[in-house]
Amino acid sequence: MVKKRDKSSDHLETIPGVGKSIAKDLRNIGINNVRDLQNKSPEKLYGDLCIKYRTTIDLCVLYVFRCAVYYADNEIHDPELLKWWNWKDVKYGKHTK
Repeated sequence: MVKKRDKSSDHLETIPGVGKSIAKDLRNIGINNVRDLQNKSPEKLYGDLCIKYRTTIDLCVLYVFRCAVYYADNEIHDPELLKWWNWKDVKYGKHTK
């Protein structure tokens, strides 16, 4: 079963796996709503966050960013791809599930 994105809400916390903390991280690097994630590189977002905080952030954040960009880029979603842990160690755009 596929899920369709609700366009009526563009808040970051509507993205599966994105809570208050990740939403704050995204805002700290200039991402303020779901549309801002469209066509972005999750790896670049992760790198920008590491630079912002001057430390290496846990890779789980990268996986959430991959999931978030997938969510933003697609209106209809595979429910399995809305689980951030399914984005571990895969190249964005090449996910095979």
